[in-house]
Amino acid sequence: MRSDNDVFVGKGETPQQLLLQLANRHGLIAGATGTGKTVSVKVLAEGLSSRGVPVFLADVKGDLSGTSRPATADAKLTERARTVGLGELTPQGFPTLFWDIAGEQGHPLRTTISEMGPFLLTRLLQLNSAQEGVLNIAFKLADDEGLLLLDLKDLRAMLDFVGKNASNLTTTYGTVGKASIGAIQRGLLVLEQEGADRLFGEPALDIHNFMRTDPEGRGYVSLLRADSLMRQPRLYATFLLWLLSELFEELPEVGDLAKPKLVFFFDEAHLLFNEAPKALIEKVEQVVRLIRSKGVGVYFISQSPLDVPESVLGQLGNRIQHALRAFTPRDQKAVRAAAETFRANPAFDVRAAITELAVGEALVSFLDETGVPGVVQRTRIRPPASRMGPASSEERSASVRASPLYGHYEQVVDRESAYERLQSRADRPSPERASPRRAKGRSGPTQTAADALVKSVARSIGGSLGRQIVRGVLGSILKGR
Repeated sequence: MRSDNDVFVGKGETPQQLLLQLANRHGLIAGATGTGKTVSVKVLAEGLSSRGVPVFLADVKGDLSGTSRPATADAKLTERARTVGLGELTPQGFPTLFWDIAGEQGHPLRTTISEMGPFLLTRLLQLNSAQEGVLNIAFKLADDEGLLLLDLKDLRAMLDFVGKNASNLTTTYGTVGKASIGAIQRGLLVLEQEGADRLFGEPALDIHNFMRTDPEGRGYVSLLRADSLMRQPRLYATFLLWLLSELFEELPEVGDLAKPKLVFFFDEAHLLFNEAPKALIEKVEQVVRLIRSKGVGVYFISQSPLDVPESVLGQLGNRIQHALRAFTPRDQKAVRAAAETFRANPAFDVRAAITELAVGEALVSFLDETGVPGVVQRTRIRPPASRMGPASSEERSASVRASPLYGHYEQVVDRESAYERLQSRADRPSPERASPRRAKGRSGPTQTAADALVKSVARSIGGSLGRQIVRGVLGSILKGR
């Protein structure tokens, strides 16, 4: 019997339903290309939204934008709805917030250099240890001097200042190599040429804008346009990591709730873990384990379970496994790994079933009321109520204009920060050491001095796990603290 406390996903031996109270125990949606992962993601997103749970999704192929529009009912969809026990399919669109780093097909989505932090920038720029050290010096000096690092020109100006005053900084901050300064500046130039400069600036994202409901009580589906962003996979993965860390830092502990405050879908999850150092994987495991107590569920989407490290995979209680192909030894290993993660069903051979699943069919295991994984069932996934395929440019634009956030992020704010302050003191031969200065706190979405510097100090002094998971994605994660 379905209720308002679950999300109906499809029909196996029994109806398969994701319990809202356990949706924050995270999950995995896996399967080869073309086997139906996108439909499963849409079904989960629609069901969560209709139950008042906001959702974040990265739209890596551009086809999830149809979530904002009703499906076009046809005989095939209607028949499938009846077959899985859904009854009549009622086409409907869901409240959608479109986001776009470029600001072309959604609300501009920005953060500041200070919030991204030196550790994530190190990963993004692929810096070596010496270059990372210089970048940390630049951030520390900016904090000590009360200089805000908001956009790329602020960071460039700060690096230039550090380079010109290297000899005066050595005894206090450490050796500054001009070659390292040059390497970082070149990396920043490449980022700018690739359009990543639009990611940095103000007004910065207020993470709470992902957790909105519409007047009918439905959760908003926040869609990040990522089709072009995927051409820069390191930037894509780093940015989503930053979003996760912001959620971890900003949200209070709430314990077990009747339903999550937000469900975060991390598509193309292999990009997060590719070439990731052990320290990063360990901290991601910690966050996945602990962020559920803040009311956030994290669902990884990838082609193979092998794309997710075992230490993280073990934290994912809700599973939807679409077909895998076993053509190569690695494929066969992925099939075995997927089969072994399920609670066996004596009715069929799980390993064989994984290679035989039809499109739109999946092996499903959700946690039951006691938190125990259910016996895996071969399940026909229900059809989505929203459009399969993208919204048109006109439809997307209409949704953006009707958004409750329209006009909030559209106008760029370029206030006085490190670049302007350093320009005004360019005639000074060396930095004047001063006690750290603080500016007024955040007002609205604008990132201010207090917000940037308080985070910086908290992130640098360590202590609790919340302080270890710092600046951008889990801060000291990349330092292995």
